Amino acid sequence: MKLFDKILEYMREEAYNPMLFNELAEALDIDEEDMAELEETLNYMESEGYIIKTRKKRYGLPERMNLAVGRLQGSKKGFGFLIPDNPNIRDLYIPVENLNGAMHNDRVVARITKGNLGTIKSEGEIIRILKRANEYVVGTFESNKKFGFVIPDDVRIYQDIFISQEDFGGAKDGHKVVVHITRWPEGRRNPEGRIVEILGHKDDVGTDILSIIRGHNLPEEFPAEVEAQANKIPDVVQTEAIKNRRDLRDKVIVTIDGEDAKDLDDAVSLEVLTNGNYYLGVHIADVSQYVFENSPLDKEALKRGTSVYLVDRVIPMLPRKLSNGICSLNPKVDRLTLSCDMEIDGKGNVVNYDIYESVIRTTERMTYKDVNRILEDDDEKVKERYKDLVELFKNMEKLMNILRKKRRLRGSIDFDFQETKITLDEKGKPIDIRPYERGVSERIIEEFMIVCNETIAEHMYWKELPFVYRVHEDPDPEKILSLNQLVHNFGYSIKGVDEIHPKALQQLLDKITGKREERLISTIMLRSLRKARYDGASLGHFGLASKYYCHFTSPIRRYPDLMIHRIIKEDLHGKLTPNRIKVLKEIIPSIAEQSSIRERAADEAEREVEDLKKAEYMLDKVGEEFDGIISGVTSFGMFVELENTIEGLVHVSNMEDDFYTFDEVNHVMIGERKRKIYRIGDTVRIKVLSVDMANRSIDFVLAE
Repeated sequence: MKLFDKILEYMREEAYNPMLFNELAEALDIDEEDMAELEETLNYMESEGYIIKTRKKRYGLPERMNLAVGRLQGSKKGFGFLIPDNPNIRDLYIPVENLNGAMHNDRVVARITKGNLGTIKSEGEIIRILKRANEYVVGTFESNKKFGFVIPDDVRIYQDIFISQEDFGGAKDGHKVVVHITRWPEGRRNPEGRIVEILGHKDDVGTDILSIIRGHNLPEEFPAEVEAQANKIPDVVQTEAIKNRRDLRDKVIVTIDGEDAKDLDDAVSLEVLTNGNYYLGVHIADVSQYVFENSPLDKEALKRGTSVYLVDRVIPMLPRKLSNGICSLNPKVDRLTLSCDMEIDGKGNVVNYDIYESVIRTTERMTYKDVNRILEDDDEKVKERYKDLVELFKNMEKLMNILRKKRRLRGSIDFDFQETKITLDEKGKPIDIRPYERGVSERIIEEFMIVCNETIAEHMYWKELPFVYRVHEDPDPEKILSLNQLVHNFGYSIKGVDEIHPKALQQLLDKITGKREERLISTIMLRSLRKARYDGASLGHFGLASKYYCHFTSPIRRYPDLMIHRIIKEDLHGKLTPNRIKVLKEIIPSIAEQSSIRERAADEAEREVEDLKKAEYMLDKVGEEFDGIISGVTSFGMFVELENTIEGLVHVSNMEDDFYTFDEVNHVMIGERKRKIYRIGDTVRIKVLSVDMANRSIDFVLAE
């Protein structure tokens, strides 16, 4: 057991009381020559918040000292919430006067000042800042003659940043800028900074999306050494690389992706065996063949964590030489892959499988649209074009339905929320916004990737090797209890609230399908679930009702997939020595955490750009009327979603026909005099009141 784990295990003992350094060394039986290692380990554990060193120089666990360690989530009103590292501890409310210089996303230590640790109404005070998150901030510059301020784009950084005249950096009033913070906030004193980059005027075309990219630290350009390494990689597969791989180049293998996709990670093959079972092959780009551990390419990929898909561009995890070139499973050319073949019976059970290195040459580059035209529209023209593949796609649909049925029977949750398709003109202006329709082909690939990810994860779990799992933990029981209270008002109930199974939630979703309360209940249910993340332990995937799950199928665009490809290949080649296993166990937790953090940043950036383009689309629609559905009800108003997925707020102050109050328990808005009730799922007619491009928000009023 390494020293880090030994210290934690000892401190977790019931009888442990905070100790001085020498007392701890004696209790852990540390030799004189290991004292330096103990001091280094304790300093690291303190800096990361695993342990606390008191003013009296005693070491202990934070939760034993009425302290919580985690990330501060700010708000535009100034207060914040501590999101604890420990998932079993509730979020902690931090009043603005108790922030003590901490800013949004900082890693901090908080003392409990009201209530008890982990209870609903507990409050705290920031006593230590472990790591600053906002060294660089994007915002709008407002200048005076002798000084200026940068108003952060992220409203959760609620204080403006003071800029002295010598630190303007050439910025003018109205410029979008990147500011480097040179002095952190103290008490009522604002943070101070120096402008290091001018992105353009806030009204210039393209400045808006560039600001979001910079704000989430999404680097568009690759460092020179990374590009240099990528440029040394051949454009075609070398004969030497094919040796000792299974040759699948004569098999019928296809990719099915969106029309615009250029980074093709996954290809599939399918045969129907004589026993009636299906033989599904999932063939994934072998990126690890080109991106070596700890190389410049690898370090940059880990730093980015994921590719980011914005409305008008892709910010790739790997240089395009790899992502669109030698790694992409482009049609009719040799490509190196890692394959997982699965024999699947008529009930969707994987009865046999094989994992191996391979070389493929895809038969066809299919699009979702064309496969849907074959399977849904029975389009004769498209069927004739792909006549040799029509039977294959029909068998894929049959297997998809078998896998989907099995997944639903075990209780996997399917939320039917609309995605958005945004079309831009050549200048980046949105000209069309509509719901994105998912067809049979999208479901085929989804089911095939899920069963492959499960097979890989279970295989590695039983080998008891270090691995990166995709986990989705069970929801907070109190949130499920609140959800149960809500659905009770509509005559429903959730089975097994104390130890909830995903099947109980899916059964509820089935019951409410098509009912007016469907939108309300499914929205609140989604909010009751935790966010999926990466972890070195197999903790299961609640939403998929899956005991073992990982991300294996997209190594071009997700770092965890690339990492587990390396581990699988090392296992195939017998290279997982005890020393290598030890190294993997040490590095996987930080890889999982970094990947989860970058995934959240990418999700936020994608959502912000989408909101931005939706707001821009509605600019010339002010005064027009539309039908919509109430998608959310809050104390300050109602959110209404239009048929094209665009959402706006009807503020309570603009509901002038009555005085409305918010019923928090039932999630409804009730008029005091007329008793008119507005709830999620109700259809209303609205008029577009205004569009705020700076905040990417749209205001509606109810039409007369």
